[in-house]
Formats: sequence, structure tokens, C-alpha cells
Amino acid sequence: MSMLSTEQRQDFLRRGFSRRHFGRIATMLTAGATLPFYNEPALAQMSQKAGPIPPGAIRLNNNENPMGPCSEAADAIHNIVARGGRYMYEQTNEFVEQLASMEGVPAKYVRAFSGSSAPLHQAVLAFCSPQKSYVISEPTYEAGSEAAKFIGAKVVGLPLRKDYAHDVKGMASADPNAGLLYVCNPNNPTGTLTSRQDIEWLLANKPAGSVLMVDEAYLHIAEAATPCTDLVAQDKDIIVLRTFSKIYGMAGLRLGAAFARSDLLQKIVSYGAFAVPTTAVAGGMASLKVKTLVPQRRKIIGDIREDTVAFLEKHSYGVVPSVSNKFMVDVKRPGQEVIDGLKKENIYIGRLFPAMPTHVRVTVGTREEMEKFKAAFLKVMA
Repeated sequence: MSMLSTEQRQDFLRRGFSRRHFGRIATMLTAGATLPFYNEPALAQMSQKAGPIPPGAIRLNNNENPMGPCSEAADAIHNIVARGGRYMYEQTNEFVEQLASMEGVPAKYVRAFSGSSAPLHQAVLAFCSPQKSYVISEPTYEAGSEAAKFIGAKVVGLPLRKDYAHDVKGMASADPNAGLLYVCNPNNPTGTLTSRQDIEWLLANKPAGSVLMVDEAYLHIAEAATPCTDLVAQDKDIIVLRTFSKIYGMAGLRLGAAFARSDLLQKIVSYGAFAVPTTAVAGGMASLKVKTLVPQRRKIIGDIREDTVAFLEKHSYGVVPSVSNKFMVDVKRPGQEVIDGLKKENIYIGRLFPAMPTHVRVTVGTREEMEKFKAAFLKVMA
């Protein structure tokens, strides 16, 4: 309860929260990363009840990048460890300025976070309530929905379109009192794109007073993806999320950023502003300076993905067309059976997404890992 300021309490009451909600909201602010819906690994643990993954298992379940940090990032992390006794806020400020310069936005429109799940949850707190819904197309990344349910906000979910893009027209008309509309692009779990034209249409036609959030966690893996940070620079009602967990291979180091107008950022950070690890910042800054990193890794991931997809299609299994580091395959039976079967073969794949119950999500691993996945998959399906 003490985590809520008088101003926040008044804001919550204006947005339709009752005083009985305050305890849950204060719990959310206090618990932070310990909440069960916090991020990809926690969601997997919660849905699969997997327990500890045994040594030697093939981990294709959390959309991690098995390449890890690049050598330049690893060196920068190693070199800064001895200075880890200092907070080094100036280093985080330098990182923010580096990102702002690369994306063409003012530095005051950028905020560093420990990953991108934190600003997603804080945006739900800032813009959703029992009277202000959270609007999505399903299936998509569930953390925001779980956060909305936790605070008593309604989740309005519409199916993805037949081409697996977000149903932007449906989202715009789903609830005139929407607080936050969420588009993951490329989408998790499908790995599919929603066009820039559709995102611009949604931004122009969303309910008055609502905010559009575009989660670009997987942006750099898809060559055809168009970033939306220029819309932030135009002072639109939009928040763009980025993370270093995916193409930069820093999932365990926790580094991300939010891009938005200063007033929107201020609302987000008022619900929790935590220090970003200096090791992560050092690794992120070094990664951004390696100009060949993104195209090289994009090609490696894409080649392995397409090889695996071709194998599955050869064996008559339909795969949702993906441009990301994961894909969904139709196993033509309850997906959980295949998830459990692969686990017995020491292969861990993604959790079940109820909107596509006969599909399973598979993260793209190394070539060696995907060869083992192929063999195990055919064995389980037999």
C-alpha cells in the first residue's frame, strides 16, 4: 500500500479502480519481477509446470538466441565487472543517447529498462483499469494480458486475421473505452508481420484517449519489418518497445528500452523505475556498434528456420509463415500432447497457446539442436 502515492491513488479512482484494487496494485509494484506473469520464462514455467530443465536438454521454448552476446559485448561486460560497485548512471544516459541518435528521436523520448516486460506491465498500470480495457489480437505475447487481469482490467481479444496479421480494424472498434492496444510485431508466437500501413491505420483510428503499444522485440530478425520509432518522433500516442534479449543474445542479462513522448514515459516510470544492470548496458552499447551483427545473425537464424520449415512441410506438417526466430507448426492433434512427448525426448518447446490448440511453437536453435528436434519430432508424431 505504501508504494502508491496520493497522486496515483487519485488517478486510479478517476480511472475506475475501487479501493479494494489498491492492495493488488501495490503488490504488483512491490513484487516486480517475481510476479508469475512477468516474462517469457515465467510464462513457460507457469503454463507447462516444467520444473528445472535438465542439463543437456535442447531448449527451444523461450525464444532465446543460442549465439549469446557477440564477442565485443562479452568483452565489454567482462571489462566493466570490476567497476560493478558503482551505479554508473552516466553510462545508462550514454546508452539512451546512443539509442536515441540511432532511431532519430530526442533522448528524452527514450528510457532504458531491464528487458521489455517491465515497461509493458507498467504501461498496463498506467493506461488500463476496470473501465479502460487492454486490447489485443490472439494469439500474442500474454504478459500484458496477465498484468491486466491481475489489476481487474478487461482483456479484449480478437483472432488474428487469416494472414496471421493483427486485426487492426477489429482492435480499433473493439472497445470505445480502450486504454492500451498492444501489437507485437513480428508477433509472438506466430512470427508473422503486421504491415506498417496497418499500424498507421490503427494509430489514426484507435479510440480517443487510448495508447498504442508496438512491441518490436523481434524486429531485427525480420528483414521486411519497418520500425515505428519515427512515429514516436512525431509525438503520436504510441509506445515502442525494444529488447536486447533476441537478436543480440542477451536474454539473461536483461536490457531493453521504451520509446515514447515524455509525458507517456513519465506515466510508465511512475509505476516503477529500477536500475538497469551496468553489465547489460555495457553489452548493449558494444552490440550496437557492431554494424554487421544484425544482418549476419538475421541470415543465420533465417537459414536454420527455413531449413527446418522445409523439413516439416516435406513431412506434410503445415507451418505458419514466420519471419522471426520461432515458428508454429500444426501437429493436427492437441498441442500439449506433442509438447509433453518432446519433453520425454529431452526437447523443450514453447507453451500451448489456446487460440491455436493444435499448433506448437518452436524456437529456432542451432543447426545441431534443430537436427535433434527433427528426429525427436518425427518419433513423437509417429
